[in-house]
Amino acid sequence: MPTTIAQPFDARTDETLRTLDAGGQYKHLQTILSPMDAEIRMRTPEGKEVDVLCFCSNNYLGLANHPEVVEAGIEGLRKYGAGTASVRFICGTFEPHEQLEATIARYMGTESSYTFVSCWNATETLFPTFCEAGDMVISDALNHACIIDSIRLTSVIKKGVFKGVYKHSDLEHLETRLQEARDNADITGQIWVVTDGVFSMEGDIADLPGLRKLCDKYDAKLVVDDSHAHGVMGKTGRGTHEHYGMVPGGDAGLVDYFTGTLGKGLGGGAGGFLAGPKRGTELVIQRGRPTLFSNALPVTVACSANKAIEIVMREPERVQQLRDNVAYARERIGAAGFEILESPTAICPIIVGDTAKAIGMSKRLLELGVFVIGFGYPVVPEGTARLRIQMSAAHTTSHIDRLVDALKKL
Repeated sequence: MPTTIAQPFDARTDETLRTLDAGGQYKHLQTILSPMDAEIRMRTPEGKEVDVLCFCSNNYLGLANHPEVVEAGIEGLRKYGAGTASVRFICGTFEPHEQLEATIARYMGTESSYTFVSCWNATETLFPTFCEAGDMVISDALNHACIIDSIRLTSVIKKGVFKGVYKHSDLEHLETRLQEARDNADITGQIWVVTDGVFSMEGDIADLPGLRKLCDKYDAKLVVDDSHAHGVMGKTGRGTHEHYGMVPGGDAGLVDYFTGTLGKGLGGGAGGFLAGPKRGTELVIQRGRPTLFSNALPVTVACSANKAIEIVMREPERVQQLRDNVAYARERIGAAGFEILESPTAICPIIVGDTAKAIGMSKRLLELGVFVIGFGYPVVPEGTARLRIQMSAAHTTSHIDRLVDALKKL
């Protein structure tokens, strides 16, 4: 029998996996046996079923298992089936897509919106579709991976598009980048500034008014990915822009374009969207490769998400409950001796440094009945591994007290 020689991919992949396992950095997928909620049922790797508190979901308003959200999805499935089975411009758009996009525009305070199967897909569409040679995109250093990859993709498929990075939330450094762009004779088109509204790993928020002023000064467009702010920031949970009064009729300027998700606070299913002026969404429909070559959002998800947004708009007390939970959790965690990054958001990171340590702490917490994920490289930079605690309006003070008691045992 001939000797089998491992191909390069097989050999290097096996070595990577062995290294991760030996260093305590190997990630194990957990199996959930119940709907997502403040308390969930899981199956351990050993096959044992356990009930645990969930503090790692983006289910910020507790809508993932809301009866109306569930029923709306079921009814949409009954009425329309699973989906379009094709691209929207080829075979048409279901009525729930139209309804959802009108609801998103009303919720975000924009002229229009367009939906995708994920926010990653929406962001991947925006810059490659909007940018042309002579444009420049300037990105916050801690922006989400989908923004980074969208900009990288743009610079590859649209030759002559420039890209730059400014230090995290550093407006002075951003202005330096903007001035450099203005002084560059090759940058003759549109300048774009892009930021997360809420940064997913830090839990801090972007200074949107400051960014708006700089964009106005240098004639740049401002793009905000507000995925972790939906249902969290602002009096009625519309997002970081509402937090700063940057809504129609407010005291500050407006954001030019948003990307956002339906898979976190707004129902927790899946899907993403682009929201802004109609000329932008029309261009995406005409020229965006993910809209021309990828199926529509499943109609059951569209119906569930539409209902979730309606609930957010009619029940602002959910947003206040989340805010109260966040304040209580931050106070209790800090009093227990842990260093927690300050922020008004629902993301409460505890920095521990080493990736293996963060994963080990996460494993011990699960043994204590608390589901919290430890994040390390490459999700965050080396040396900044953390436990990321995420709050929900569905949590009670008793849940939070149990979380803190478990943390004290680490």
